[in-house]
Amino acid sequence: MAEPAGKRILVVDDANLIRRFYRDALERAGFEVDEALNGVEALEKVLGGAYDLIVVDVNMPQMDGLTFLKVLRRQAAAVSSLPALVISTEAAAQDAAAARKAGANFYLVKPVSQERLVEHVSIMCGLPA
Repeated sequence: MAEPAGKRILVVDDANLIRRFYRDALERAGFEVDEALNGVEALEKVLGGAYDLIVVDVNMPQMDGLTFLKVLRRQAAAVSSLPALVISTEAAAQDAAAARKAGANFYLVKPVSQERLVEHVSIMCGLPA
């Protein structure tokens, strides 16, 4: 895999264990990782920083992942086009469709291995898998 040189990923999930699991895998692969606990915190971070990709859960308190994506997609062009990978326990076809309608670029169902996470993040950041 090519070195992700400076590629910044925002991981948004209310579960500490999941955030740590994703962070470990992505940092080991060379990505810079920041975290948010919910959509409200994620929106603040995205509007105040530069990210290359968002990895976001659906079910979270305060602002869920789909609402976050809808709000994000209404922002200025600099952040509204930010790629988003949704990873959720919701496995029905309508869940993936709802995520795409909200603005997700890709949808995975938990559990996701660290290898699969790194592969999808790399591809979505324009790097070879």
